[in-house]
Amino acid sequence: KKFGSLDKWAEATVALLRDYGFNGTGGWSDAATLRKAARPMPYTLSWSFMGSFGRAKKLTRQLPGHLGYTGDCIPVFHPEFETFCERYAAPLAAAKDDPYLIGHFSDNELPASRDMLDKFLALDASDPDLAPNRRAAEQWLAQRRGAGATAKDATDEDRSAFLGYVYDRYFSATTRAIRKHDPNHLCLGPRLYGFSLSSEDIFRAAGKHLDAIAVNYYGAWTPDPQRMAMWTRESGRPVLITEFYAKGADSGYANTTGAGWLVRTQRDRGLFYQNFCLGLLQSGTCVGWHWFKYMDNDPADLTADPSNRDSNKGIVTIGFEPYRDLLDAMKELNENVYALIPYLDSSK
Repeated sequence: KKFGSLDKWAEATVALLRDYGFNGTGGWSDAATLRKAARPMPYTLSWSFMGSFGRAKKLTRQLPGHLGYTGDCIPVFHPEFETFCERYAAPLAAAKDDPYLIGHFSDNELPASRDMLDKFLALDASDPDLAPNRRAAEQWLAQRRGAGATAKDATDEDRSAFLGYVYDRYFSATTRAIRKHDPNHLCLGPRLYGFSLSSEDIFRAAGKHLDAIAVNYYGAWTPDPQRMAMWTRESGRPVLITEFYAKGADSGYANTTGAGWLVRTQRDRGLFYQNFCLGLLQSGTCVGWHWFKYMDNDPADLTADPSNRDSNKGIVTIGFEPYRDLLDAMKELNENVYALIPYLDSSK
């Protein structure tokens, strides 16, 4: 309605992003339309390997920001999962020779918890789609603690190691399928978040299979340098921050949904961006970041994910009007990234 066509929207959007120093687009973008712009931008593609498999088996439910799984366990040991991944990955071949494609996100925010071993062991053994996960956990624990071992016999070390075992299985299946159909672009993983970000075992598993590790990073005003150092120390890989943001109280929105910070003004949102990104640059482990997100939540869209209902997350309004105070601060940082890197490196 505002631009006249999707193609004209794409041209205007690419121009806006370039004007403010951005050099690529993040997850869930309209890559097909943006790719047709006269000066296209590098882009990423979002997939749902585990999510689609879980939906097909009726083992998922919608939670704020991501899918939930029965028993809070991803059915990664299901005998059909690897075959499903190979079939699901076939469409990736369409972009395998595109030089503008950076890489693939395999899922979004899969569950991980300190007691995941206990949750696997508690799955319904009579359910044909859950039983394989339970048997895999029982067999794994028996190898470590002896035949007949139960959750009561498991140690904290066992629980940590089991997380790595689960995620190694997931990374192995999805990365193999992606590389079979697209060997030319980066495997970025399932956008780790929450408890995953403190698990050395998950990052060690990720390092065996991924090229760079996508992380949705919330709950930090400034990135934690020790945590980020752990990510790369254990994985041997760089990280890509794929979600972070702040919401402005001056936007007129209720701002009750979403995981980002609430600040007073659009200028404050820009200052948060500068502070957070300076921390990412100083870490020496981060190769890029994606702000979440391009457009504000539309309160009238009741079909949206529960975490995206009424909040000021965008760099543009739902009427496509840019937040200039935010964008001006973003531009100041973005256009100085390559001068800042050697300065920050030299000051360590």
